Amino acid sequence: MPENLFAALLHWSPALLRGLSINIGISVLAVGLGSLAGLAVGALHLSPARGWQRVAGTYVVAFRNAPWLVLVYGIAYAVPFEIVVRGHVVPFPDWFKVTLALALPASAHVAEIFRGAVLSIPSTQWEAAASLAFTRRDILWRIVLPQCVRRMLPSWMNLYAVITMGTAMASLVGVHDLLDTAQIASNTVNRTPFTVLTYFTVLALFFVYCYPISRLTRRLERAHVVA
Repeated sequence: MPENLFAALLHWSPALLRGLSINIGISVLAVGLGSLAGLAVGALHLSPARGWQRVAGTYVVAFRNAPWLVLVYGIAYAVPFEIVVRGHVVPFPDWFKVTLALALPASAHVAEIFRGAVLSIPSTQWEAAASLAFTRRDILWRIVLPQCVRRMLPSWMNLYAVITMGTAMASLVGVHDLLDTAQIASNTVNRTPFTVLTYFTVLALFFVYCYPISRLTRRLERAHVVA
């Protein structure tokens, strides 16, 4: 009996791995888009203009505290499946909607990570650079940002691992990801022990992918503290 269960699991393993690749693709794109938007929002949050600070602060507070599942459902139903631009049809598949939904909280977290990294740079460096006639922009790009990368990396990697686990919600809006594949396999075999085994396999696959990221994050954090 157990041999039959593991044989069935082995049969579904390629499909499960393909589903995991969908989750990984969504997480990479979501964090990539979120990082680009987050750096821009973080820069606005550090702007001397009070108006931009308020706008950026509101954005960060809103999307850091928004439930991810609500964002996934909201964008899945609010964004059309396709739009027409100058006669060309631009599709918006479900996986891309999930990507956008996860990119929003990712951008808010990246904005705070970026702001915290910039503020952690001693003010004496700003003052010394200003005394050498560097503009604020030159100080930020040439002096501050190179130091911020190392400080941001552990938190950014931890955020990526969290976003990856959050991609499990993609199956709720019809994305054929790892969890959806597991559901199809469970319904096809239609045996409770196989269902239990399948979902533990899903858990193990997420763990095997995310745990090394967590370990590397801790190592980088310790190295930063030592440095």
